[in-house]
Amino acid sequence: MSVKAKTGQGCHILAKPNGPVCNLGCKYCFYLEKRELYPEKNNFLMPDGVLEKFVKEYIQSQNIPEIQFVWQGGEPLLAGISFYQKVIGFQQKHMGDKKIVNSMQTNGILLNNEWCAFLKDNGFLVGLSLDGPEEIHDRYRLDLGNNPTHAKVINALELLRKYEIPFNVLVCVTRQSCEYPDRIYAHLKELGVQYIQFTPIVERYPDEEAEKLGLNHSSPGIKTGTAPLVTDYSVLPEEYGDFLISVFEEWVRNDVGNLYIMNFEWALESWMGLPSTICIYSKQCGRALAVEHNGDIYSCDHFVFPEYRLGNLLETPLSALTESPAQTDFGKKKEQTLSSACRQCDVRFACNGECPRLRFVPLQGSSGEYVNYLCGAYKKYFRHIHRYMKAMVQLIQNGKPASWIMDVIEGPVIITKD
Repeated sequence: MSVKAKTGQGCHILAKPNGPVCNLGCKYCFYLEKRELYPEKNNFLMPDGVLEKFVKEYIQSQNIPEIQFVWQGGEPLLAGISFYQKVIGFQQKHMGDKKIVNSMQTNGILLNNEWCAFLKDNGFLVGLSLDGPEEIHDRYRLDLGNNPTHAKVINALELLRKYEIPFNVLVCVTRQSCEYPDRIYAHLKELGVQYIQFTPIVERYPDEEAEKLGLNHSSPGIKTGTAPLVTDYSVLPEEYGDFLISVFEEWVRNDVGNLYIMNFEWALESWMGLPSTICIYSKQCGRALAVEHNGDIYSCDHFVFPEYRLGNLLETPLSALTESPAQTDFGKKKEQTLSSACRQCDVRFACNGECPRLRFVPLQGSSGEYVNYLCGAYKKYFRHIHRYMKAMVQLIQNGKPASWIMDVIEGPVIITKD
């Protein structure tokens, strides 16, 4: 994702088949408000003409053997099975000798036998949103009638398992759920979840420009000092660091090789000296874009604001947008704007300043430099796991499974407060 297509690796475009439309009203969601960017719209379903042009040019613009389509929202299931039947048809029409893989990120509420049969028959991978046990999940993940959704998500999980559809679970971590790492992890283990990703929620209240657009969150380009503070559901850095460490300590002692937690897999990549497979930890970004329902292309899923709109694929070839000077500059700025503190940091190799959208905290003693809001969390977390990661790398380099780490760990769990 972090290298241009012409080098043999492709870009990644997150598709929004029905824009920001969703059947939930999750209080921390940053994407529901994107309706305000299209005030004239009532129907957000991607038209056939946009869909086929996206599918065709996305495949043809990438010099790689496997093309990964990821469908997200809003809620992508709202587009209906007939929409994805068209997706499969267009992919088969334009795929040539390339392999196509489809993934979908869903809240699971609409999953039923018909949907699961379709997803299974067409080889879809599924990401399911589940924030933890009922009382934690239902704090923010409510439907449009303000009703809880945990039971429905559990039903969706069981259906995915019944139809043997490969899935992972995406856990959004809020300020409140940060207090319960053990309960969340235990719940996922009880459910038999094998693949997990933790995503910290960090959003800021709107600045003046965002308010003019009717948005509830600040633009990533606005720095602290000109925009209000983070929302009350956003994680606090210290607590998020402790959350990751608590889960890691349980995982590294009991579950390595059985449960795959992407946050820890990404860290291991860094300790092995491999290029990051996720944009937030890459030296540069710009290879993970978003396409809206009408064909608008944005620099990133988290940068769907007017100033980051590259153009529309109905007007400009997709490859020209993904390789445009504006997008190239966007990607390079991640490394170019890295603060002096980050450049000298001992965990830079694992973090690389994380996502630019969160670099809004002024660096003390500097003029015009900013650091990532989660800097304190990552320093604490990466430094804590260092000895474990070194041991796992040594095991792998010697042809042994990383899971052997569980047999050599000594000493009690120690989580220090900075």
